[in-house]
Amino acid sequence: MPASAEAEAAVLGSMMLDRDCIGDVVRILKAESFYRVENRILYETIVELYENKPPDTDIDAVLVRADLTKRGKLEDAGGADYILKLIGSVPTLANTKYYVDIVQEKHILRELIHASNDILSEACSEVGELSEKLDKAEEKIYAVTEKKSTGNAKQIKDLLIDALTAIDSRKGNTITGIPTGYEELDHLLSGLHEGEMIIVAGRPSMGKTSFAMNVAERIGVDSKIPVAIFSLEMSDVQLTERLLCSRAKVDSQLVRHGALDQNDYEELVTTCGELNEAPIFIDDTPGMTPLEIRAKARRLKSAHDIGCIVIDYLQLMSLGGRIDSRQQEISTISRYLKAMARELKVPVIVLSQLNRAAEQREDHKPRMSDLRESGSIEQDADVIILLHREDYYHRNDLEYEPDNRALVIIAKQRNGPTGAIELSFLGQYTRFEPINLHAVEPY
Repeated sequence: MPASAEAEAAVLGSMMLDRDCIGDVVRILKAESFYRVENRILYETIVELYENKPPDTDIDAVLVRADLTKRGKLEDAGGADYILKLIGSVPTLANTKYYVDIVQEKHILRELIHASNDILSEACSEVGELSEKLDKAEEKIYAVTEKKSTGNAKQIKDLLIDALTAIDSRKGNTITGIPTGYEELDHLLSGLHEGEMIIVAGRPSMGKTSFAMNVAERIGVDSKIPVAIFSLEMSDVQLTERLLCSRAKVDSQLVRHGALDQNDYEELVTTCGELNEAPIFIDDTPGMTPLEIRAKARRLKSAHDIGCIVIDYLQLMSLGGRIDSRQQEISTISRYLKAMARELKVPVIVLSQLNRAAEQREDHKPRMSDLRESGSIEQDADVIILLHREDYYHRNDLEYEPDNRALVIIAKQRNGPTGAIELSFLGQYTRFEPINLHAVEPY
């Protein structure tokens, strides 16, 4: 197995010679990063002393030996002579970072070997679908490239520092996730958070795609955070045209009919310059399965560090194989997408259709129970947003006065309050805007 006894010894020796370097080492290496068992024991001992002793205490060889002796682990750690040998194995403290890199590199190579063996064993087995085997293989390789191990439980003491660091980073920040660009919505959600699946649902023509594209545009253009859009309904060119017209506030129907004036054309050209620099990636491959989307998302995460994913839309996806029922299939797809959000540590916005139940109600307002073929969507989703535009239901009523108001209902939020906000829907631009920032004209 790949290993460097010299580098491992130099890292441990450096940690005992210089307390200050311990903090740098623990950010990169863990006990399992060391190949030799005695080195793992020594690493755990040094780190435990570092965490429990006063900040001005040097974690030297004498202290380490005394602690190991007290716990009856001195011989398991190689003995007193081995500890002294580690101290003498350090050529210079200035190269500690390089010793750490060598240890980490060897550890990753060992992980790659283990992953390859698992993949080989899975490939030789006749049990399971090919698509599942490919997904598991890619997942294992992705885990190695991310320098992490999968499936290991962590003791809470190892998580408390990360939790406190995350809490401390939020001081003074009301938006702790990725901002959507809508102030009132961000106030309710505190932004979009990594690992969460956000369902945006509505009846046809409520503006699901427009809303999702507006959020993606604000994330990619205004916040400069890479966004991946998987469109199963519209082509990449159609979607780009919609983004362009929406941001430029140019009537999309004029574009379709080739009736642009010079001012509109100049607005589109200016907006092209803004979108040209935006890290927005669009994939319009038809009939994508959740496994294919997850595989593509992994590659985009590795290559471009995407911070958000948009999928349009859930009911157009399938598992690509034999299924017992459509409801069961949607439930499985939902679980796959939730797992992808957690694996890639990004918010995943998934558009979904609602059934006709809302149209039978007097107020036409949607409910979570209206989710079509819902299955486990309600359970898997961290946030469920329902869109409602009353104007749509009165489009043929000549006496009705449209107000272009759109109700954005937070029907579920696992880690926050529910509620609703109002936005202006500018239909000619397929754009949602805050009401107080835009004078609403009838459409």
